[in-house]
Amino acid sequence: MELTHIEHIGIATPNIEEAIPYYENVLGLKCYNIEVVEDQKVRTAFFKIGQTKLELLEPTSPESTIAKFIEKNGGRGGVHHIAFATPSVQASLEDAAAKGVALIDKAPRGGAEGLNIAFLHPKSTCGVLTEICENPNLK
Repeated sequence: MELTHIEHIGIATPNIEEAIPYYENVLGLKCYNIEVVEDQKVRTAFFKIGQTKLELLEPTSPESTIAKFIEKNGGRGGVHHIAFATPSVQASLEDAAAKGVALIDKAPRGGAEGLNIAFLHPKSTCGVLTEICENPNLK
């Protein structure tokens, strides 16, 4: 698997509007993008620090995986996943599957900021939900 850098760290939060002031006023970061990803049932907010982004994830539906994660955490948010950049999500998925890693996504799908994404199952990744991201605009 060819990874180039940590693309972002996903952080679940019950309320983006309440979380943004911490990242801006305490940490000194600037929220540069807020968007809804309908098929994932989340609203996202992005901050950049160096080459890495922080992605806040707020559920837009009680059925979203983020809502379930927050519920399991006693109603609090927390670190949800780590995302790595790769030149090809499909090639990374094929490589991971060949090495016996359980895949959540068998093929890339659309994610926030126009990225192609896929997730690897935490049962195969030492308990860490792992996202693989590809920026199609860099090809």
